[in-house]
Amino acid sequence: MGLPSTMKILIADDHELFREGLRHVLGQLEDNVEVIEAGDFPQAFALAESHPDTDIVLLDLNMPGAQWDDGLTRLRAILPGEVPVVVLSAADDRRSVLQAVEIGAAGFIPKTSSSRVMLSALKLVLSGGVYLPPALIERSTPRGEGLSPAVVEQAMSILTPRQREVLGLLGEGKSNKEIARILELAEGTVKLHVTAILKALNVNNRTRAVVAAAQMGLTSAPQ
Repeated sequence: MGLPSTMKILIADDHELFREGLRHVLGQLEDNVEVIEAGDFPQAFALAESHPDTDIVLLDLNMPGAQWDDGLTRLRAILPGEVPVVVLSAADDRRSVLQAVEIGAAGFIPKTSSSRVMLSALKLVLSGGVYLPPALIERSTPRGEGLSPAVVEQAMSILTPRQREVLGLLGEGKSNKEIARILELAEGTVKLHVTAILKALNVNNRTRAVVAAAQMGLTSAPQ
């Protein structure tokens, strides 16, 4: 199953010039791309409500109309659960990005990324994977950041060897389908492993598991 034939993308960014450049890049993602735009959080909320068929949201955290954490929380509540929200920002403050991940962001793409990296990251997220830049992962893994040493130790003790393999591939941003192909497992079996992994790590989404995998030394970073 590939990308949808008609793709609707919501860009929420208060810089019109950046939105214009991003529209050009997104035109290379799929033949038929519909882009809708918001310049602040209230506009983003309204568009999310009126366009429930949106495929992905690209969100700048620093926009007028709301504090970014409240804005992301409300946007995440409005959108259907399967619609990924990807943070697209010039800032890469570690704590803010990890907080965004906790709230429900499906990934983070720096605005300084090349168009090639941005397109690859979006394709990964649309396929069910996760993208976080390697530099961010590397700065997010020291003890005291993210998972506590006790949680790491407990998780390592209860995860099976197969679950550690799955977690390592999650850490590379792989989707369930890709993991199933690599490990020669049924996709349903992979989903069960992912559920067990999230429970063991006491995290609520696979994006947070990517950071956990790097912290546990199971992978270097998604590429």
